[in-house]
Amino acid sequence: MPAPRPEPVLLPLAPLGLNGLCSPFNRSPYYTLSGRHGLFSCYEAFMHVVDSMVGQHAKWLAASLEVPWRRPVSSLNILLTSHVWRQDHNGSSHQDPGFIDLMINKAPAVVRVYLPPDANTLLSVADHCLRSRDYVNVIVAGKQPEAQWLTMPEAAAHCAAGLGIWAWAGSDHGETPDVVMACAGDVPTLETLAAVSLLRGFFPDLKIRVVNVVDLMTLQPQSEHPHGLTDAAFDGIFTADTPIVVAYHGYPWLIHRLTYRRAGHAHLHVRGFKEQGTTTTPFDMTVLNEIDRFHLALDVIARLPRLAQAGAAATRFLLERLAAHHAHVRATGDDLPEVRNWRWQEGAGRVRTS
Repeated sequence: MPAPRPEPVLLPLAPLGLNGLCSPFNRSPYYTLSGRHGLFSCYEAFMHVVDSMVGQHAKWLAASLEVPWRRPVSSLNILLTSHVWRQDHNGSSHQDPGFIDLMINKAPAVVRVYLPPDANTLLSVADHCLRSRDYVNVIVAGKQPEAQWLTMPEAAAHCAAGLGIWAWAGSDHGETPDVVMACAGDVPTLETLAAVSLLRGFFPDLKIRVVNVVDLMTLQPQSEHPHGLTDAAFDGIFTADTPIVVAYHGYPWLIHRLTYRRAGHAHLHVRGFKEQGTTTTPFDMTVLNEIDRFHLALDVIARLPRLAQAGAAATRFLLERLAAHHAHVRATGDDLPEVRNWRWQEGAGRVRTS
C-alpha cells in the first residue's frame, strides 16, 4: 500500500480567498469537503468581508450534522491575526474585533472561539483545531513578539480545560479572593498580569485571583453550549459575590451577553475595545480603550471598599503614570521604558519572558 500523501495546508491572506475554502458560490469543489485541511489566516478587521460566506458554511455544517450518512469533514480553521491591539501603524481602519461577535451568534454545535494568551497555548489550540471535524474554529492571536506564560505541558492542560486559575500569578493561595482579575486574549493577558504586579506591590495582603480564558465558549452556561461550564464550576472559579474585573480582547458587551445568567454577573466589570483607535503606539492603544494596566488597577481599587482610604496613594501614583505616558508618547512617539521593558517577576526569582 502506498504511503499516505501529506495533506496540504492552504494559507490565503485575502479574505475573498475563503471562496476556495467553503463558499457555496464557488463552482469548484469545496476545499475542506475534499478531505483536505484549511487554515485561513486574515487580518482581523477584514474578516468581515466574508461574514456571509462563513455564516453560510456554519449553517450548512449545523444542518448536515442531522444527516446520518454524511461523513465528518475537516473543520474550517480561521486564524485572525494582525489584530486590533497591534494595528497601531495602520490606524482605526484596521481595528475591529467584531468577527467574534458574529460567530458567537451561530449554532453552538459547530462554532468554537479561542483566544490563546501565548505561543504555547496557540500551538495547543492549533493542534486541536486541525485535528477536529465539523467545526468552524476561530483563533485570535497576534503576530508580534509576546511574553511566554506557560510551559508546553501547562499550555496543553490549560487549553483542554478552556479556562483556569493561574495560581502562580495570583495571591489568594486557594482562599476566597478579594477580587478576581480575568483576561481573554494575548494583549489583555499581558496588561492584566502587569496590573496584578502593581496591585501586589501596593497591597501585599490583597487576595487576587487571576483567571485566564482561552476558550470563550466556557463562559456560557452548559445548557447553551457544549463547552459551557456548569454554574457550580463557574462559581468555583469566579465566585458568586466577589468583584470581577475582566480584560477582554474584543467588544466588552459580549462578555456580559455570555455571562448574564451567572450568579456573579452583577459584580462583573469588563474592559475591552471601545472604538478608540488611531495610529499610535501599542500601549497607547490600550490606554485609549482603558484596558491598560493602570486603568485595570484603578478599577480594582474603585471596587473594593477596604481600599477607599488605603488606596489613595496608589490611585495618585497610577494617575500620575497615565499622565506621564500621555506626555511621553506624544513627545517621543514611543511607549514608556517601564512599559516596553516590563517582565513578570516571580517570587522564586524566575522571570517569564518572550
